[in-house]
Amino acid sequence: MTTPVWLITASSSGFGKAIAIEALGRGHNVIATARSVSKIDDLRKAGAVTMALDVTDSPENLKKLIADAYSKYGHIDYLINAAGYMLEGAVEEASPEETYQQFNVNVFGNLNVTRAVLPYMRQQRSGVVAMFGSAGSYYAVPSGALYCATKWACSAIGEGLRLELEDFGITATVIEPGYFRTGFLNQGAMIVTKERLEDYEETAVGKSRNLLSKVDNKQPGNVVEGARVTVDVLTSSGVAEGQKIPLRIVLGSDCEQTIRDKFAQTTAYLDEWKDVIRSTDYPEGQ
Repeated sequence: MTTPVWLITASSSGFGKAIAIEALGRGHNVIATARSVSKIDDLRKAGAVTMALDVTDSPENLKKLIADAYSKYGHIDYLINAAGYMLEGAVEEASPEETYQQFNVNVFGNLNVTRAVLPYMRQQRSGVVAMFGSAGSYYAVPSGALYCATKWACSAIGEGLRLELEDFGITATVIEPGYFRTGFLNQGAMIVTKERLEDYEETAVGKSRNLLSKVDNKQPGNVVEGARVTVDVLTSSGVAEGQKIPLRIVLGSDCEQTIRDKFAQTTAYLDEWKDVIRSTDYPEGQ
């Protein structure tokens, strides 16, 4: 059996790094990437091939980098699009440039990496593409609406990709974690809008900011366990032995509850407004 090859973006921290370590621990080949290779030298020492890759690079340069990555082993079996960050700020506070950069990293960059990898997977007629959504794929929060919008986008893209790619033997999925104890909310990792409007401090925005500060480094999710389960599910082994890769890999009890609450609220809304909703159709038979 050919040793699986994982290509992972943003391997310097969080889920990207944890998945790289988990895959290496199983004897798999890992191509770990980050904007600076010096930040992933520990993965190189652990056996990974390391490459400098910025997902916001031009599509042309990304294609060259992916061609180089592919040449290392002659195949890529798992693409983990782990690059992403949170822009914290009210929608009004976020500048157009800050807004674009949030989407550029979390959505456009991951799309361009995926586009660069897919020709090789189509040629192989096999492979797994994983996007990263989150609990924010289901609920937008004050001071994080733009971040949540990117996560909704990634979940939607993953869902569409799954249907587009299945005829090629390629599986697309979306990893959707809740709050995990990574450095994601640490100062410097989470980006704060330059403009801060005093009017928002005593509103839901201010409350959300305080909550993010309080939960930082106290999140309920264990990223090591999250990575173990993720690799199990993607390889149909361990806790997922014999199972097909699902459309969504939900991680964390908090994310589970978020999704259940969203569905319950949505169902309640549809029940309450069903007559109005249906009133916009042509009469039956017309």
